[in-house]
Amino acid sequence: MQNSTSKCALLVMDMQNSVVSRFVGSEKALLPFQKAIEAARSHTIPVIYVRIAFRAGYPEISSRNKMFAGIANRAGIAAAPEATMQIHESVQPRLDEPIVTKLRVSAFAGSDLEVILRSRQIDTLILSGIATSGVVLSTLREAADRDFALTVLSDACIDADPEVHRILIEKVFPHQAEVVHVDAWVASLSI
Repeated sequence: MQNSTSKCALLVMDMQNSVVSRFVGSEKALLPFQKAIEAARSHTIPVIYVRIAFRAGYPEISSRNKMFAGIANRAGIAAAPEATMQIHESVQPRLDEPIVTKLRVSAFAGSDLEVILRSRQIDTLILSGIATSGVVLSTLREAADRDFALTVLSDACIDADPEVHRILIEKVFPHQAEVVHVDAWVASLSI
């Protein structure tokens, strides 16, 4: 997984109430996330949460942005209720774990994630999140371009389309990251 000289962090991405409620059918699907978070904490690996949120009136969203323009149009000038932006209770951050707010699909887009990673001298990212074809894919690509070593926790990624998830996990991600199950990653921490 990661070598002994690397300094890694677990990214828990887009696990906020509004996203979890759309993608997760049962609490059982969140068990790999919980296991990864628990393992990271017990091995003093920083856990960093990433969420997406916008200001009232959505000034960050361009009408040309196909993915996000619909959100602003449906909501009008009001911001999304704060409860929908909160991290899901099953994977709640501790007070000392940062919550990074992003403005686009990638965890780096419009956020201070890289500042936090560089200040902690983190060079290896362990990726988990919803959706595999959204935040995980975009963050993996951008992190690879920024020369981070990467591991994707395949069962701590969820996508609305199981076939898209499978193709990304089996065929796309291995070109830029190690792809492992949470249990294998946890076992590697004890070696």
